[in-house]
Amino acid sequence: MKDLLTLEHLSAQDIEELLDLSENLGEIVDRPIKKLPTLRGKAVVNLFFEPSTRTRNSFELAAKYLSADVINVQPSGSSVEKGETLWDTADNLVQMGIDAAIIRHKVSGVPQQLAQMVSIPIINAGDGMHEHPTQGLLDMLTLRQAKGRIDGLRVAIVGDILHSRVARSDIWALRALGADVVLIGPPSLMPDSFRQLSHVTVTTDLKEGLQGVDAIQVLRLQKERQTGGDIPSLWEYRARWGVTAHSLQWAKPDAIIMHPGPQNRGVEIDSDILDSSRSWVGRQVRNGLAVRMAVLFRLLGGAHNE
Repeated sequence: MKDLLTLEHLSAQDIEELLDLSENLGEIVDRPIKKLPTLRGKAVVNLFFEPSTRTRNSFELAAKYLSADVINVQPSGSSVEKGETLWDTADNLVQMGIDAAIIRHKVSGVPQQLAQMVSIPIINAGDGMHEHPTQGLLDMLTLRQAKGRIDGLRVAIVGDILHSRVARSDIWALRALGADVVLIGPPSLMPDSFRQLSHVTVTTDLKEGLQGVDAIQVLRLQKERQTGGDIPSLWEYRARWGVTAHSLQWAKPDAIIMHPGPQNRGVEIDSDILDSSRSWVGRQVRNGLAVRMAVLFRLLGGAHNE
């Protein structure tokens, strides 16, 4: 692996190896001194051209816990704001000795294009409506910790499937690892292409979709990506597709709740569900650090026996 751009083409073995490495590196978070010398002398740049809190900070901490130096670049105040292309910005950073770049961009495919133009590893931190690979990996790690396995699980993904890069990464990873996926949401927010995939069930009925599921991934309603008219109102969305104490009874009694964040409390999910013992949202955030350490470790030359 030179880059991590997508989960679509990773094998089950590739994913499992990254999850195993994440489990090992995740122990660093519990140490009094959160530091390994693995990436000492390496320099990593965060190129975030969309707003982010969890993902950007998680990548920054992951790099620092592995002793790498980190530079954060945002559109505001950078040469991109003056008209410089992203490609020239990236090339300039490479010339300065940067060893890896982590990029988030509103346009799908930008990380893939960048990976073809530079020799350093590129990590996709979310591109448009395409994918968010490290989120998919941390979701798999959370599922495995909660259920002991992923093979044979039935996992529901509820909400704005159309605009969700998280949903796409989760779908590819879940199918690769042997889980069955149920996609639930408004018909206007459900891509037809997913109906053709094996081990994927598509429904607009929340009660029908939640029957017998082991886990529920609740997605944020991405109003910033919608063109208008995708849903009649937030009230109707909550009434038909919101995860509440009432709708949760249709899933298995031990079904866990996940959410990639940020959460719109009282819209796609109620606060009492987010804050309940069945919520693994906090663990997802914690696992994000472990997964991103594993990805940086693997792409920047960390040895298996280190």
